[in-house]
Amino acid sequence: MSAFVITPKGFKQFSSYLENSCGIVLAENKQYLVQCRLAKLMGEQSLSGLEQLVTKMTSAHGRGLTDQVVDAMTTNETLWFRDTHPYDVLKKRLFPELLTSSSSNMKIWSAACATGQEPYSISMVAQEYIEAKNGLKGAKVSIVATDISSTALATARKGEYELFALGRGLSKQRQDKCFTQVNDDTWKINDRIKAAVMFRAINLLESYSMIGNPDVIFCRNVLIYFSSELKKEILTKMHAQLKPGGYLVLGASESLPGLSDKFEMIHCHPGILYRAK
Repeated sequence: MSAFVITPKGFKQFSSYLENSCGIVLAENKQYLVQCRLAKLMGEQSLSGLEQLVTKMTSAHGRGLTDQVVDAMTTNETLWFRDTHPYDVLKKRLFPELLTSSSSNMKIWSAACATGQEPYSISMVAQEYIEAKNGLKGAKVSIVATDISSTALATARKGEYELFALGRGLSKQRQDKCFTQVNDDTWKINDRIKAAVMFRAINLLESYSMIGNPDVIFCRNVLIYFSSELKKEILTKMHAQLKPGGYLVLGASESLPGLSDKFEMIHCHPGILYRAK
């Protein structure tokens, strides 16, 4: 860890670059957060201030450093079956509506997948639902999982987790059924769960063309990083990407900013869905 100088000018330059490149908005009172999260990286790069960091990130060879900064500034740790109710909504409402025969195909986009817990949780629920319905043995749920963090995506693709990480929201029953033990402290997701998930690097400020047209988008606990204007822009683009009548699932504390013309709010008790108009 190495201390570095944060001047008003340097913080403004860094904040502007971060917002323009990936949408992350830093309030004026976040200087301590920047100091804590970038101290190690700044020491490794032998940089003494944010002005130097921005100069290096914007250079011809700065892409790798930008990725490292984004990794440091975003929170990639998450839980299995986080908040529970979105997965109950999948089982009780969305799967019954969208998986109606053995030839049904359903596509879900996990738009901020971090280290893979969300898309793998979705895959587990989908497998459980299809197995429980004798008439759906040929049905298929495919999941596109995206994130801006290359480090998080590498972990997600590998699909190996320490026992401590598995204990954060995953039942022992699902652990035994969906994972294989690699060693004393590491478990690997089973191939049948992993095969349903395709991981891609995506910046939510850029094009979503590689996603296709999903039936459902999980965009949970990521909009908190963006300004109101960027939230609206991202959600408008997601609306355009969804199949007609498709569904958007947001985080428990998130809402739609002035997009009632594009989405209908549906109360699921508990939880809320937004259906594309």
